[in-house]
Amino acid sequence: MDVLWAPWRMAYIEYAKIERGEGCFICKAVESSELEENLVVYKGEKIIVMLNRYPYNTGHLLVAPTRHVADFSQLSDEELFSLAKAVSLSLELLKKALSPDGFNVGVNLGRVAGAGLESHLHVHVVPRWNGDTNFMPVIADAKVIPEALKDTRRKLLKHVDVFEGLR
Repeated sequence: MDVLWAPWRMAYIEYAKIERGEGCFICKAVESSELEENLVVYKGEKIIVMLNRYPYNTGHLLVAPTRHVADFSQLSDEELFSLAKAVSLSLELLKKALSPDGFNVGVNLGRVAGAGLESHLHVHVVPRWNGDTNFMPVIADAKVIPEALKDTRRKLLKHVDVFEGLR
């Protein structure tokens, strides 16, 4: 048997246990001043942008309204515009910081659609690179994320000025 040594993963596993408890991790990030701990890239009056703690790829962002709502129909026109604008700016941020070849952008509404957090609407912005899918998911049923989340966050923060003017 091959052993994959990844001691830094324990913090990730412990956090996952906490997240399965009561509350909404997006609301916790909105209410907290611990931006690095919550992997927040941008926090405004109406929008929060944060790294996904369980990413599909390096740079996988979650873009959400700061108000706890589950569906687009619950957003005001201003919140809806701010969410759409933040998704657009997140694409710009990722282009500047990580130079991906493309993106997946999407929303999972409801558990059956794949939502890990059903109660707080959020948009996934996932950068993609040519060749970012390799044999690991097929052979080992494992996805390799080649960079620590806090390192990715530091790269993104160098270009966070793209959000200037967004509320």
